[in-house]
Amino acid sequence: MKKKHLLASVLCASSLQAVCASQPPHIILIMCDDMGFSDLGCYGGEVRTPHIDYLAENGLRFSQFKNTGRSCPSRASLLTGRYQHGVGMGWMTAVDEHRPGYRGELSGNYPTVAEVLKANGYHTYMSGKWHVTLDDAFSKPNGSYPTERGFDKYYGCLSGGGSYYTPKPLYSGTTPVTKLPDDYYYTTAITDSAVSFIHAHPANNPMFMYVAHYAPHRPLQAPKDRIDACRERYRVGYDRLREQRFKHLQAVGLIASGQTLPVYQKEFGGKRPSWVDLTPEQQERWVTEMATFAAMIEVMDDGIGEIIQAVKEKGMLDNTLFLFLSDNGATNEGDLITQLAADLSNTPYRSYKQWCFQGGTSAPLIVASGGNRLNIPKGGVCHEPTHIIDILPTCLELASVRYPSKFQGHSVSRPDGESMLPVLKGRKMRARSLFFEHQTSCAIIANDWKLVRSNGKQPWELIHLSTDPFEVNDLSAQYPDKVKALEKKWNDWAVRQSVFPFEYRPWGERIRYYKQIAP
Repeated sequence: MKKKHLLASVLCASSLQAVCASQPPHIILIMCDDMGFSDLGCYGGEVRTPHIDYLAENGLRFSQFKNTGRSCPSRASLLTGRYQHGVGMGWMTAVDEHRPGYRGELSGNYPTVAEVLKANGYHTYMSGKWHVTLDDAFSKPNGSYPTERGFDKYYGCLSGGGSYYTPKPLYSGTTPVTKLPDDYYYTTAITDSAVSFIHAHPANNPMFMYVAHYAPHRPLQAPKDRIDACRERYRVGYDRLREQRFKHLQAVGLIASGQTLPVYQKEFGGKRPSWVDLTPEQQERWVTEMATFAAMIEVMDDGIGEIIQAVKEKGMLDNTLFLFLSDNGATNEGDLITQLAADLSNTPYRSYKQWCFQGGTSAPLIVASGGNRLNIPKGGVCHEPTHIIDILPTCLELASVRYPSKFQGHSVSRPDGESMLPVLKGRKMRARSLFFEHQTSCAIIANDWKLVRSNGKQPWELIHLSTDPFEVNDLSAQYPDKVKALEKKWNDWAVRQSVFPFEYRPWGERIRYYKQIAP
């Protein structure tokens, strides 16, 4: 029986590859910003996302998809299929540290997914947040702008964050956009540009589109009527909503039944307040923050519906692959109210954006087919460990495109990521370890084990993920040999990826220091 099942899976996968080779699929890659694991309706949340839920119904939801824990490192990995340090984006775009892993800009030594697909006949488009160009290069193109890295057309903002009403620096291709209408809202503009690219696209040619939303990154800004429409659902407070989300996650199979939702005290200094502990003023602030956050996601979801409709009107839907993901978990960058909001968004996981605990590096991933041609299972859940470095290899294999052996005249090694095509057909990916580091927060996942620490000066925590997916019980004292083995494996990776030496300077001081030594 096992041999017959394996043969059927192989034949199914081979059939999919043959179909894609004869008529390459259109690929639409959509990434949002700072959204937690359980915010989406199809991931257990109360945020109303009917169009993203539609994609989930027509594809696979991934329960163990990981990212780098921060915005621009995740984008660098997504675009190149490599760990962020290996392409110069180990920290942020704020400064070029003149260290191999920390150049503050996407390396030109390796091709982006757009460059590879474009070289193989794809028309390539991008709308939205770029965030892999050095901040000091925002005034004029320096070789790292989207249309200089493989995209035929681009509309969006180069920076990592800012106003939704006056985003800067805004570009159309390499032309600055300086005048905006009175009713301008960045999320809507990202959608409008993506839709216009689809309408102008020659339908008989394969299309790759990357839609990179700001939403729901801070500052939290949305139209008042959209915020007001979300307020009532948050008045029950975060304790009850966390429980509701947890039950929904279990009901749809995204987390195992029989688990108990932990309350994370350590992240709150041992004194996490319950909803009733907040003053009425604090409760109202929290309701406003979550209602605004939800409204931002719902406006984005409306736009995704428009994109799906535009693809349908072009007659391309049946041959279109959609991927939707978030670049990292929700952030606690703010005060107690923001932390309590992120605590809900990242349910059921611990910690937040910028740390390598599950709450920072866990994100939803949906891979869906617009029709039946690509033969992706509908409405299922995949529990295979996957990583944002796997996006590029997956897109290339589905497009029947080989990764080049040379780029810009020099040899290039294969990407760090692996194609997820096997899991799209019900098989397992090959066994491997996954590695993480950001601002000295570190982790390695190897089989059922995870070694993690909040920063390089803290002791390692050893977690057995199959029995403790929420990282509650540190087993490092019980299994010191396992800690040593995983630490060595992580250190070997860190050396290869140019992670060291660690940098402990605070944000502003770090920028000033490296600008002084390398003006």
